[in-house]
Formats: sequence, structure tokens, C-alpha cells
Amino acid sequence: MRIGDAAAAAGTTPRALRFYEQRGLLHPTARTASGQREYGPREVARVRVIRRLLALGLTMDDLAARAHRLDLLTEDPPQRCTATPGPDTFAPVVHARLAAIDAEIARLTELRTRLAHHVDTGGADVPAPT
Repeated sequence: MRIGDAAAAAGTTPRALRFYEQRGLLHPTARTASGQREYGPREVARVRVIRRLLALGLTMDDLAARAHRLDLLTEDPPQRCTATPGPDTFAPVVHARLAAIDAEIARLTELRTRLAHHVDTGGADVPAPT
């Protein structure tokens, strides 16, 4: 199938498919005689996995670091990427992302507390600008 059809089947855009290929998340696809990309069910399944992982909060860099393991998640049934924990699995990437999310939640919680205190005190505890 052509790029537009593959993108629609995966719930994304042709531009996203080109970007995933450029970032190494998708293997370069076969080309027609006229140079158009040809996609099959495996590529569409891989794009769906990429989109799910991005929606869960992983970054493009996270996925690029483990792109060679993405096919494990396209199998039926999907393989667990952390089945054999180690530096080559998704486990370290996921744990690092969880730590980053926890740190951001702590930062936002502190910011909310300070802002709520500011509102409760009518701004009296904030020095006037000079």
C-alpha cells in the first residue's frame, strides 16, 4: 500500500511516516518503479506500536534508542520487551521516563502549593518589583 493508505491505516499522516523513517523507527521501505514508498501490514503494525508508546509518554529519543526491539511488540501475541531485563531492553528507558515524570509531578506540585499560598495571602508575601 502507498504511504497515504498506510498512514490512514495506522491513524497518522504520511509526514509522520517519513519522520519515523528518518529517525530510524521505521526501516526504509521498498519503492515502486516510480520511487513511491510501499508499506505492508508489518510497517502499519510497527507505526501503531510507535504511536502507542509515544502516547504513553516515551519520547522519540527513547524509541530510537530501542528501535531494534519495536518488532517484539508487533507480534501476535506481543512479546514483553522486559522479558529479559538488561541494558538492551525497554526497562531502563521506561524507568528513566517514570523518574522524569515523577520529578515533573513533584515540581508542579511545589509550584501549585506556592501559587495557592500566594493567592491565599493576597500576594502579601511576594516582594514588589523594583
